[in-house]
Amino acid sequence: MTSQEQSAQGAAHEPIPAPQGIVVGIDGSKQSNCALIWAARQAKLRKVPLHLVTAYTVPIFAASGLDGGYATVDDDVIRQGAEAVLRESAATVAHLDIEMDARVENGDAAGVLLELSETAELLVFGSRGRGGFIGRLLGSVSSALPAHAKCPTVTVPLSCAPRLEADLEAGTGKSGVAIEKVVTVGVDGSDQARYAVLVAAEQAQRAGCTLRIICAVQPYTGSLAWLPAPVDREALFAEIQLQLDAGEKWLRNHFPKLPIEVKLLEGSAVEELVKATETTELVVMGTRGRGGFAGMMLGSTTDGVRHHAKGPIMVVRDREDPRQDDRSAFGPLLQA
Repeated sequence: MTSQEQSAQGAAHEPIPAPQGIVVGIDGSKQSNCALIWAARQAKLRKVPLHLVTAYTVPIFAASGLDGGYATVDDDVIRQGAEAVLRESAATVAHLDIEMDARVENGDAAGVLLELSETAELLVFGSRGRGGFIGRLLGSVSSALPAHAKCPTVTVPLSCAPRLEADLEAGTGKSGVAIEKVVTVGVDGSDQARYAVLVAAEQAQRAGCTLRIICAVQPYTGSLAWLPAPVDREALFAEIQLQLDAGEKWLRNHFPKLPIEVKLLEGSAVEELVKATETTELVVMGTRGRGGFAGMMLGSTTDGVRHHAKGPIMVVRDREDPRQDDRSAFGPLLQA
């Protein structure tokens, strides 16, 4: 019996240490299978363990007869079904030869995964689940996790299944769309965006990818027509470009061998980053911005991109990083 099978069978009886590697949410759906494949490849790349997790609550039904009361579904039946799903999932990625275990948890799926995120390196899940006996593991839960998880989260949509199943060494998935060896990150000049850039740079360096930094400035719309003194667009772009150039110098100081591209675009941040999900390996974003370049990015942008993404999206919560301490030495920062 493999260690994965032992872990899946023993999940109900033995306490398992807090995960230190990558946690992936499993519910047997095609969405969670995409997340599993992506997470397994990351575990192999990072040389860390992969933890397959599913969670459920036992449904209770109110009786409609004269004798009133409640009826419950047999917990053992549900758990056995969940363990079977985990065994099947583990077999899917067994060929990657990575350290792996599986666990079934009884409780709210969001709460279980959030608790595991406190010690995990990365939390991965599909864009939505199928419901069924494991409930809402990858449904509304996937919307709550990025904002509250203690570690970076990655949402893997079902639409990127062709690229995961294809031989990416040739650079083209089954869909015929070329996938660039690029990690894309969205920035808005905020401290949180700078931390997201550091995480994206680490991911790009680890995977042998180019880092592409995108800053999108929202174009004028009718809602701005009332402004008595229109913003000087050329001056605005020049100021942002100056800060982007300084940020690039700072980043190259910390990642001297990493290929870096910086793009300043006029357009919707959501649209530009959604387009990036179609052709690049990963898009990285913060959970929300803090003003930044005219407060133009992140926050609602993150949800917008996740809901329309065609490829994996990594969401990074704000965190202090000593590498940000020397940012001001490389050029201008936004004034508070």
